[in-house]
Parts: sequence; C-alpha cells; structure tokens
Amino acid sequence: MSGTGFSGATAVRFGTNAAVSFTVTGSTQIIAVTPPGTGAVNVTVTTSQGTSTQTVTYTYLTAPVLSGLAPSQGSTAGGTTVILTGSGFSNATAVRFDATAATSFTVNSPTQITAVTPAHSAGAAAVTVTAPGGTSNALSFSYVAAPSVTGLAPSQGPTAGGTTVSLTGTSLSGATAVRFDATAATSFTVNSPTQITAVTPAHTAGAAAVTVTAPGGTSNPDNPLAYFFYTTPPSATDIAPSSGTVVGGTTVILTGSGFINATAVRFDATAATSFTVNSPTQITAVTPAHTAGAAAVTVTTPGGTSNALTYVYLQAPTITSLTPSQGPTGGGSAITLTGTNLTTTSSVQFDGTPAAFTVLSPTQVTALPPAGAAGAVTVTVTTPAGVSNGLTYTRIASPAI
Repeated sequence: MSGTGFSGATAVRFGTNAAVSFTVTGSTQIIAVTPPGTGAVNVTVTTSQGTSTQTVTYTYLTAPVLSGLAPSQGSTAGGTTVILTGSGFSNATAVRFDATAATSFTVNSPTQITAVTPAHSAGAAAVTVTAPGGTSNALSFSYVAAPSVTGLAPSQGPTAGGTTVSLTGTSLSGATAVRFDATAATSFTVNSPTQITAVTPAHTAGAAAVTVTAPGGTSNPDNPLAYFFYTTPPSATDIAPSSGTVVGGTTVILTGSGFINATAVRFDATAATSFTVNSPTQITAVTPAHTAGAAAVTVTTPGGTSNALTYVYLQAPTITSLTPSQGPTGGGSAITLTGTNLTTTSSVQFDGTPAAFTVLSPTQVTALPPAGAAGAVTVTVTTPAGVSNGLTYTRIASPAI
C-alpha cells in the first residue's frame, strides 16, 4: 500500500483485523499480508502519530464455485464445447482440465462460462475455474475415446430397409446417432459399450458406410468392416414343371434374377425339401409335401423376398374301371377309362406301351389299345402327380377256322 507518514508504523488493519504481517519499506510504502475477511473493509495504518483517517477500501473476493458441467463428457481429441455453471466467475483468469488450460473460454456472466475442452487422455479430468478470488472446487469431466465399429451382422439387406443389424465395436456407450452413409438408422438401441442394435433405413443398392456418433466423436467411416451392403430383392419369372404330386419330391427349376445367396425357397409357408443355387438366374428345388391345390412359390435372399409363382399340387390319378375291359389283339377299338384326377394325364400305357388317348373330363379318358399278343395287360395312367393304380385289359385272339 502507498501513502505518507508510514515511518515507524506499529499496526496495519483491514477493518478491525490486524494484518498477518507487514513491512515498512519506506515512509510512503508498506507491504502487508491480509488477514481473513469478507466484503469491503477500510485499511488503516497506525504510527506513533496516530491512525490514518482516509478511507481506503480493500475488497475480499470469494473463490468461484462450480456447480455443473454440460455436457460432462467428450472426446479425447478435445474440441467439445462445455457450459460451466456456478458463481463467482467474474474476471475469471483460467479454466483448466486437470493441469491443462481450456483451448478457449468466455465468461458469459458471473454464473456461466463457455469453455472448449483441450485434448486429454481417456478418463476423468478435474475441471476448475480460477478468478481473483481463488480457484474453485473441481468437477469431473469424462474424456472418452472415439467409438469404433468392427463388425455388422448381418452385413447385407434389402434396399427397402427394415433389417435389424447388430453392430459390434468399442466406446459405443452414450451413442447419439447411427448412420448408414448420411441417412440415420430408423431406430437403434445401445445394448452395451460394445454392441448396438440398429434398424436399417431405405437406401439405394450398394455399399453404405455405417458410423456411430457418441460423446467421444464419430467412428471411422472408412473401416472396411463397417459397411452394410444393400441388395435388390430377387425376381422369379418361371417354374418348371409347374405342377406335381401332393407327396412332394418333385424337382423343379426356378428361373429369374437376383438369386445369389438365396436363404430360402418356400411353397406357401413350407420350405423346399432342398434347393441349390445354380446361378444368379436359376435355382433347382425339391418340392415339399402339400395339400392339393395352388401354392405360392417364393425365393428369399438378403435383398428380400421375390414375387410369387404358382405351383399346383395334384392328387395322384386313380382308375376304377375300363369299358370295355377286353378287345382284339389288333387294337384299334377305343376304351373308356374312368377314375379320378385325370385332368392332367400325360400318358396311358398298356404294359408299358404308350397308347393314343384323349382326356374327356377329370374322371374320364378314352384310349386306343395298341396291338399286342392275346392275354392280360396292365393299364395305367400317368399325370404330373404320378402313376395310377393298374387295371387289367384282356386282348382276345380272333377266331380261326
């Protein structure tokens, strides 16, 4: 402190409290150590000549107090803007994260400071504010590493979106966004620091970089393990044959496009007994058992499920009578076969020899018996559903004189 007449000073007081110590450096200057105190107090000097009467005020300032940080975590790379709330922030001279000064800070008011975090290793850092009144209490700011995505399962799905994907990686806690290229996931759930479940948004066919944004930053979009491949759904154009027996076991060829990586071939809701992807445009499948009637045949791939083709399940044919049941060895006399499920008859045979035939109705077929030796032969009908039971037709030799 400066003044006059300080020689021989015997006391220096701050209000009613004596200075902790003081040194008279000359008749015009004293260096004093302040005692505890609060608020504004008058400073006086006492010598043998008396006590100073001029009003010189010394103001005690309280240390700043920190009460909140928002957000309370951020990237180890720094650069997170944090709002500090509390009191006593006027004329703050420093904001520190442990011993490292904030990259920058602005005193918005006596109760608020905006600071930008410096880089720091992962873990907790003690945040303090220094002002003329001292240094505040410390609050903890958590530095977290940037997230990484190291795997997707499944890694492909339809362009329409809607695929539930499990993302694995590190530092996924607190994730605020999951993106497929620039498009946000339809929804996502953080299961653990190493796993997120996300639902894919719609996207054009091709590869999409999957990224996770968390308090530590955004994961690397160039990681080859973090790509999701969008594929178009398959298209089915033909099935051959288009009908077969209700007992299943018929080998059919499906043609179309987009069959690579097919995961299922279904007849209505029933999976094919087996199937083989021959090429992107062809699948060989074996029909499962099914009730009689039409079944919708579809192919499923990671790109979705195809349009449906119709496959007709047929009951095996039966024949109940032959009219007449006998005829000449030379053939040529038409007979009528009566039975069931005869609509799709493809062959009528007499002991394995094909005969000319005409389908009259689901229950009747006419046939011309082929010539043959006298005696009994077995007549059968074949349809896509199989071969019928056999009935006996007898060839009778012509009389001879």
